[in-house]
Amino acid sequence: MGTLQVLRERLTAAELLKGLGIAVLLGRFLPTTLARQRKGSLTWNSSIVLDVVTATGFFFLFLVARSWLALVDHHVPEPYLDEFFHIPQAQTYCEGRYWDWDDKITTPPGLYLLSVAYHKFWMVTECTALTLRSNNLLATLLTALVAARCRTLIATRSAEQDGWPTSQSLSYYSYHTAINIALFPVVFFFSALYYTDIFSTLFVLLAYQNHLLRVGWDSPTFLNDVWTIVLGASGLFMRQTNVFWIVVYMGGLEAVHVVRSLKPAPADLSVRQPTFAGYIRYYAWRSSVGDVHDPSLNLSWPHDWLFSLTSIAIAAISNPSKVLRQVWPHIAVLGLFAGFVAWNGGVVLGDKSNHVATIHLAQMLYIWPFFAFFSAPLLIPSALPLLEAPLRLISKSTGKEPSEPTLTRPVLQRPEKPLTLRLTDLLFVKKIYYIPYILGTVLLSLAVVKFNTIIHPFTLADNRHYMFYVFRHTILRSPNLRYLLVAAYTASRWLVWAALAGSSPTPAKQTNLPPQILPPTARLRKHPPPSKTKTTVTTTPPTPSTSPPPTSTALLWLLATSLSLMTAPLVEPRYFILPWVFWRLLVPAWRPAAAAGQGRPGLGRVYAQLGQKIDVRLGLETVWFLAINLGTMYMFLFRPFYWRGPDGEVADGGRVQRFMW
Repeated sequence: MGTLQVLRERLTAAELLKGLGIAVLLGRFLPTTLARQRKGSLTWNSSIVLDVVTATGFFFLFLVARSWLALVDHHVPEPYLDEFFHIPQAQTYCEGRYWDWDDKITTPPGLYLLSVAYHKFWMVTECTALTLRSNNLLATLLTALVAARCRTLIATRSAEQDGWPTSQSLSYYSYHTAINIALFPVVFFFSALYYTDIFSTLFVLLAYQNHLLRVGWDSPTFLNDVWTIVLGASGLFMRQTNVFWIVVYMGGLEAVHVVRSLKPAPADLSVRQPTFAGYIRYYAWRSSVGDVHDPSLNLSWPHDWLFSLTSIAIAAISNPSKVLRQVWPHIAVLGLFAGFVAWNGGVVLGDKSNHVATIHLAQMLYIWPFFAFFSAPLLIPSALPLLEAPLRLISKSTGKEPSEPTLTRPVLQRPEKPLTLRLTDLLFVKKIYYIPYILGTVLLSLAVVKFNTIIHPFTLADNRHYMFYVFRHTILRSPNLRYLLVAAYTASRWLVWAALAGSSPTPAKQTNLPPQILPPTARLRKHPPPSKTKTTVTTTPPTPSTSPPPTSTALLWLLATSLSLMTAPLVEPRYFILPWVFWRLLVPAWRPAAAAGQGRPGLGRVYAQLGQKIDVRLGLETVWFLAINLGTMYMFLFRPFYWRGPDGEVADGGRVQRFMW
């Protein structure tokens, strides 16, 4: 039976109407609709248009996910790979035998309990492979909805911090970002298989949405504290490693929120020529009262990361009661997790021998090419200057390079500084440490490759997973290639971090000038006031969508990512899902400067002009994800193979093997 015939038979009119109804219902829960209902600001016609637009993305997502499920059910009706464990266990729960457990399963039973509730809600009497797989179809749609709400709340909180007018309405960037998150190939692939990944992602995002609501209040209620614990425990009931995101990432963000909310009155140094020790005491005091150093990531250098962590730590230690009042629900979740580990004798429920936690630092090298591959469209603004460099060199050599406006730094008469302060200026203002810092990261990467490259037996033994071929043709190809890959890791890391910092221009050109030693209140302005120096630079005003995250948020993301990956000896794309999802939610929209296309080659000029209206990367990202999904769907469905022994005999009982993530 051909593919089109399968789709015609499975995607009946009733199925399509059901999908349309779900899409419209989900659209009603988007922030745009909720804001409209509260304010009543839209006319009847615009309300209809808005409903159509918001439902379109969900219906498109339903259509492609339901088609994928229909094809999988037709070609792979029996449980495949990990489904051999998950589906029978879920069927056991459907029969009411909740104490029967397969020791090969390593994750908690949250997915199976949800499946029981799903079947009862839809009044489905039998738990089959198809009905169980349908759980993840619904979870994929809900993931898009919650992701849209999270991205909207991120923009709202950013506007509140910058003192801009806030809006609860959904932006196009937030909406399209959420659809793309659901289409992320490693997520979308499992929307038609009975795996834990999508529901795990959904519950962590629900906890994150609750966190974003909590930090918008002066003080969360006790009822919400309890709800936070329930959501956190539910996330851990899906997968144990979610503890790093629920406790470390979200708990850390709430602690930062508390110290940033202290808002002390500005204060300057009381002496004309302070000593180095005087500066240290001053900044320690200012940090203790909440004047923390937490600049926007696009204005942050490596030394800012250190100063940010130090000042926030001082503020948290100096205000323990306020911090504990905010984060105690996360501490309670951590306590529940610790109790589970003590009761279970480890983090993994079953098959502990093949899932032993270890220190695997190389995971933090692999993650950057992974992000760069899947998010290549988002990296274009950061990569364009590198791609255009040869053309600019040619233009400069022929005298056709357009002149750029130069800014004259005002000359200020300052008294002579002590030697220690002059050395501090040299180190942090001139940033003479930066080249040694880059060399240090490269040397550290080389050391990790040499001493901590771990090849799990599952990676070498299972040629059904794409990671088998990635390792075979890169890391395992030759010892020298392992070290050459450090260049790819470094370049990918720079591009991914640059995308997180944002590619939009800063509102004033002088924000790129080296900062002087100033009181924290002066340094903390995320977007300094416009320069009085007259220039011809045309800039694009910042918006909440284009605002990069604070330095502390990026560092907490990096910490949670490191903890969740470095404890896993096995390299699996599924382990990168949550790090990528949170990174993707934090990536700001791209708005090039109005004059960014002037003097650029054709590609850069067209890209910059389009970027004035929409973030063109989103459309490219959608097309890229669809292309990858089509490729992996084709390989899974239509390129099966058989395992054979050395003598050519079919192995594994003659079962069909298929390629997957």
